[in-house]
Amino acid sequence: MTDAANTPADAFPGFRSGNPARRPSDAGEILRDENAYTDSLIDFVTASPSSYHAAVEVALRLEVAGFTRADETVSWQAGLPRLGYVIRDGALAAWVLPEELTPRAGMRIVGAHTDSPALKLKPNAAVTRSGWQLINAEVYGGPLLASLLDRELGLAGRLTTRDGAVHLVRTGPIARISQIAPHLDRSVNDTFHLDRQTHLLPLWSLAGPDSAPDAVETHLCEIAGIDPADLAGHDILTYPTQAPARFGREGEFLASSRLDNLSSVHAGLVALEALAAARVEPTEPVILVAFDHEEVGSATRSGAGGPFLETLLRRLAGVLGVDSDGIEALLARSTCVSADAGHSVHPAYAHLHDPAVQPLINHGPLLKINAQQRYATDAVGAAIWARACAAADVPSQDFVSNNAVSCGSTIGPITATRLGITTVDVGVPLLSMHSAREMGGVKDGPWLARTLHAYWLGD
Repeated sequence: MTDAANTPADAFPGFRSGNPARRPSDAGEILRDENAYTDSLIDFVTASPSSYHAAVEVALRLEVAGFTRADETVSWQAGLPRLGYVIRDGALAAWVLPEELTPRAGMRIVGAHTDSPALKLKPNAAVTRSGWQLINAEVYGGPLLASLLDRELGLAGRLTTRDGAVHLVRTGPIARISQIAPHLDRSVNDTFHLDRQTHLLPLWSLAGPDSAPDAVETHLCEIAGIDPADLAGHDILTYPTQAPARFGREGEFLASSRLDNLSSVHAGLVALEALAAARVEPTEPVILVAFDHEEVGSATRSGAGGPFLETLLRRLAGVLGVDSDGIEALLARSTCVSADAGHSVHPAYAHLHDPAVQPLINHGPLLKINAQQRYATDAVGAAIWARACAAADVPSQDFVSNNAVSCGSTIGPITATRLGITTVDVGVPLLSMHSAREMGGVKDGPWLARTLHAYWLGD
């Protein structure tokens, strides 16, 4: 596998996992049919064990739908595809541009993120302890640590060689964090605690004479087909290898890793595929951006706190012939839907939710509201969302936090702060968020995708 940063998406033969990409003619079916949508989401999650893989998987599907990759490192004034995209590390942005920009047009943006909580490998990741070789890793983001236990984990991410080339790599089930048996610790069910340094290093082999500190990296280089001596660095994370699966009395639920936030990335992707397949001319520029590093604060070159989106919007505006003052006016007329998974009420912990506002899985995507602006939604943004839901004939639910329980945040407030764009925070409801096995509903994803599609089509 070759360079995700410098080569077209079609330079990744054999990269895909799951079913082959659906053709553009299937995009409308995926948008309308919850079974086709769920199959597509399962394929997408399976093919996306890391943010880097997710970005390339989106690119592969976009190319099937007629999008062309643009190069960030050259001027775009000589020409740019109307349907295009760029990849920056584990992030991707795609666009559909109108033939010409009307005087009162703004940009319609959907934002999401590609990363999820995991364990991230440290350099020289193999450590030997008590006859075992373990993988030295640190916590990335805020996972439910207990959910990582007794679960077969794979490794996925990118390797860089000394010449600057980037190689995507993934393993199958290769590692495991095993719990202590209650026979050896009778208090384990009463005083359960995981020390991040001691208890969260996955074991991956028995120690032997060749148990070198770089054994994990060497193994990954062998899979990627590169000489270990050429390895310069890596961004490798663990991922749960258990396949996503439907369950429930009517098969109405989905269990999977990384629904936070591949559920939103996939919804935006399906909406964009449907837009391209229908050959509908948008009245305003349509943008999908899937950032990386949301789970660790977004303050990176490919995160929402960095310049990725702002640079893209300004460059697209320049291609459309907008001057510097006109760009500021264009941004002031623009809007953003920040899509990130939210919380369904939990029947065993209902007291941790607002007593009057208790959204449920399979009852519609969430409009996320917070007085402290941990979510960017305000009354103007709520109206944008209401119009899109009405146009798509999709139900919506409100989410607010219990006053005594602080909530998380999203890319929404960061985007609004950086760009001054009216932003509304939404997402599908989940249980077990940040678990290695999250739970969602099969209706909410296609509802979200149809609403994003309606938002892009305009009022």
